[in-house]
Amino acid sequence: MPQVIQYSLGTLICDMGKIGVISRLIQTGKLQTEVNILNWQLNYEIYYVDGTITIMGHKTLSRLIESNAIEILQTENIMEENINEI
Repeated sequence: MPQVIQYSLGTLICDMGKIGVISRLIQTGKLQTEVNILNWQLNYEIYYVDGTITIMGHKTLSRLIESNAIEILQTENIMEENINEI
């Protein structure tokens, strides 16, 4: 089975010209929702500099990175120590 590359908190991305940062990792079953069609495996909450917030699945994010639609700008875990203070 291939190893899943998990993107870290604080990973800085460029998504179609918009700068964003992975601000939260949502693991299986961690987000309560009334919408049953959502598949909560590994998801990322991405906060963009224009104030937009999106939740993107791991498979979708990986596919967009592989196709160069999203570019990883920085992968340092600059947020991990302070993420609970936000």
